[in-house]
Amino acid sequence: MERRHFFQGGLRSFCAENETKERGLDMKLIKTEDAVGQVLCHDITQIIKGVTKDAVFRKGHVVTPEDIPVLLSVGKEHLYIWEKDETMMHENDAAEVLYEICRGEHMYGSEVKEGKIELIAEADGVLKIDREKLRKINSLGQMMIASRHGDFPVKKGDKIAGTRVIPLVIEKEKMEAAKRAAGTEPIFQILPYRYRKAGVVTTGSEVYKKRIPDSFTPVIKEKLAEYGVELAEHAVCDDDPAQITAAIRDMLEKKTDLVICTGGMSVDPDDRTPLAIKNTGARVVSYGAPVLPGAMFLLSYYKEKVPVLGLPGCVMYAKRTIFDLVLPRILAGEILTEKDLAALGEGGLCLSCPVCTFPNCGFGKGV
Repeated sequence: MERRHFFQGGLRSFCAENETKERGLDMKLIKTEDAVGQVLCHDITQIIKGVTKDAVFRKGHVVTPEDIPVLLSVGKEHLYIWEKDETMMHENDAAEVLYEICRGEHMYGSEVKEGKIELIAEADGVLKIDREKLRKINSLGQMMIASRHGDFPVKKGDKIAGTRVIPLVIEKEKMEAAKRAAGTEPIFQILPYRYRKAGVVTTGSEVYKKRIPDSFTPVIKEKLAEYGVELAEHAVCDDDPAQITAAIRDMLEKKTDLVICTGGMSVDPDDRTPLAIKNTGARVVSYGAPVLPGAMFLLSYYKEKVPVLGLPGCVMYAKRTIFDLVLPRILAGEILTEKDLAALGEGGLCLSCPVCTFPNCGFGKGV
């Protein structure tokens, strides 16, 4: 029997028998008529001039009796098949293992093809990734999981990640090691948006006394609409901490899902919004964030569950800011910490590109 080695993308002969054993890709050449029930180790291509050039059978296909005439019709009187070994696992089976390791709620997998399965979002939400597990599995060798960035929004139908085993066959023990590294919780999760009603408190004597129009609230309304959030309550306040505090409390009593305060966030003597938020009894997580634009951002939680945000003026005029990085996560119900905000430093500098491609850029992607 003639034996050869298989590599992704083609057939290559090797003289060294020990190299064949090392890679675990031992193949056997057999007559096509004897191949029923065997696993193909390479694509079978059909070429019809001016019509098609494509694989009629893919690598990994299990040959059936009905396939024999088709194989013979494309000139394949002999086939390379994978010699089964109980210690090895076919790439398609191994891809299923990786898929189960990765799959969390609100996602599904594509059909397995050439040892690859893709994960697809089944709902709008924020993608969460267990980055440590992802690194561990990608460090095992002979397998890979590639994904989009975590902590960013995904829409239903978006591709989340792709998994693949590199060789045609892989040691079962390798896949067991991957399972152990993954533990019991999936690597990927999608957190659907939970919050649907927001209140906005617009601050500033110039707006309150109608010296200038309110150009901040329309920006917030537009950004909330991207996630299906209704602007349910709106109040305009003078630079008076007591008045701002009262407006926030009124919105909290009306059971809005989150309250957003615009303006009055700098260190100027007339800017009193941070004090007003603190006076509601909300726990301030951080006043300030390592993001530009957006350094003067304030994050707090009322009774540990209702977010109360203070937005600096840059959100009104800059295309993308700290607000774009935290809003989806907040709407998905994440309770952000000071550590979460600190992690935004690397990647937290928006380059204000002439043509904005966010989120398909480096802004907010330090990890």
